[in-house]
Amino acid sequence: MENDFKVLVLIPARFGSKRFPGKPLAKILDKSMIQMVYDNAQSSGMEICVVTDNSEIEQHVRSFSGNVRMVEDDVHSGSARIYLAYKRYFSNKKYDLIINVQGDEPLLAGDELLRLAKFHMSCKEDICTLVKRKHDFGEEFDDSNRVKAIFSQQTGRCHYFSRSKIPYVSQGEEALYWFLHIGVYSFTPSALERFNRGVDSYYQKVERLEQLGALDMGLTISAIETHKELIGVDIPEDIKIIEGVISGKATGS
Repeated sequence: MENDFKVLVLIPARFGSKRFPGKPLAKILDKSMIQMVYDNAQSSGMEICVVTDNSEIEQHVRSFSGNVRMVEDDVHSGSARIYLAYKRYFSNKKYDLIINVQGDEPLLAGDELLRLAKFHMSCKEDICTLVKRKHDFGEEFDDSNRVKAIFSQQTGRCHYFSRSKIPYVSQGEEALYWFLHIGVYSFTPSALERFNRGVDSYYQKVERLEQLGALDMGLTISAIETHKELIGVDIPEDIKIIEGVISGKATGS
């Protein structure tokens, strides 16, 4: 990539999801989900590697000539798994940024990762991520699997994330939009290390959102808006939604 910075993209892929076992190997049209995520990320021109705890996923990634590392430790989050992979296999390469791309974001394109990396290199934040503006306060806003962000357009900072319906709309007020959080994190190496040396915070445990742990320990999180249609896969039913978007039969709000 023709930039004066060096970025490593790590994709955590765990087999044993409670809501969707074997999720990384689920087929989306003619590809597995993990291959779709990998191919999209690879188009950024950055170095890509899948990090998994499962030999079947490892063999599958190798079957399409993907780069993969095993981290079989019992960890509590994808960020913890990529931290171990970074320390064991990549820390001597002096990367400027490590980007954690969730293995269940099959619509996330390489150009968005590159845009995120450029933004992060231009600011002083510990962590950077993506949000998408939404105008529909219906089913998706109600869905606890769709994480909402309180995002300041004035400062670019994220103040909070929740599975609940935020912002709350007071009586007599009108809400025009909300922000959906997209599952990708760009860390500076020092922020990744600090984050993974901390302990789970109260809000992190209650909401089951690791980014709240980062905020509670004082790490800063900024975001940029994406205008792409990005949908994470949380349950098997989401596969059909993704396929509809890819085939042009469905559009986002």
